[in-house]
Amino acid sequence: MTETTRVIRRTRRVGRPRPILLVGAAAYLALMIAWAVLPGLFAHGDPVIGVATEGLQAPSAAHWFGTDATGRDMYTRVVFGSVHTLVTALIAVLFGLVVGTGVGLLAGSLRGFVDAALMRLVDVLLAVPSLLLSLSIIIVLGFGTAQVAIAVGITSVAAFARLARAEVMRVRATDYVEAAFASGGSFLSVMLRHVLPNSLTPVIALAALQFGTAILSIAALGFLGYGVEPPTPEWGLMIAEGRNYIATSWWLTTIPGVIVVLTVLAANRISTAVSDRNRA
Repeated sequence: MTETTRVIRRTRRVGRPRPILLVGAAAYLALMIAWAVLPGLFAHGDPVIGVATEGLQAPSAAHWFGTDATGRDMYTRVVFGSVHTLVTALIAVLFGLVVGTGVGLLAGSLRGFVDAALMRLVDVLLAVPSLLLSLSIIIVLGFGTAQVAIAVGITSVAAFARLARAEVMRVRATDYVEAAFASGGSFLSVMLRHVLPNSLTPVIALAALQFGTAILSIAALGFLGYGVEPPTPEWGLMIAEGRNYIATSWWLTTIPGVIVVLTVLAANRISTAVSDRNRA
């Protein structure tokens, strides 16, 4: 075995994803989803009403994540806050996935003027910073969970559209698609039965990555005060509420912030694994 071959194999082993990290990311994300689906199963307290005499208590056996200034249990608020953050992120990703894939399918299959017009619209979306675009849309639509989901979803449409268009154009040029047209298949049936299903795998991988990005965007909007209204628990809003106590009560901002970071990292790790499997 030559030295070059040994170096290549060693490099492949180093770059290969570790299964333990993937399993850990999947388990953590599954726990977050379980929090969002069945919050009452993991936290039995009231996330809105606290005990005034128990305000600003540090993490302990009685209060795992401590309490806030009004005596509300932070663990309970983090668990119930996952409902608003993760569900909103899921709706945003689904919105971007459906709309963006539809735009990419039309652009990649029709070509010509339709392709040029849709891609110029996509370029406009990419030219505007995502947070600024989200804020502008929320100001127009108003405040609320649905409005935040739509705003964040619109910012992800361009990424889905570009990737879907590239995949549609690649699949559109294959022999089996040409054979489907030659055998009398209509344009719509060929697009839906052959082109779209074979173009979705990279788009699904992007959806996992966009899920983490959506969580960050929703937390940022909540931190700025453009998400849900207090006292509703939401991760970004909880970080904003605790910033005035960061010098004396670190857990108010640190724990929700760590939860957000770990959730985003877990989603990104799963997205990387899906992408690596597609390239293999």
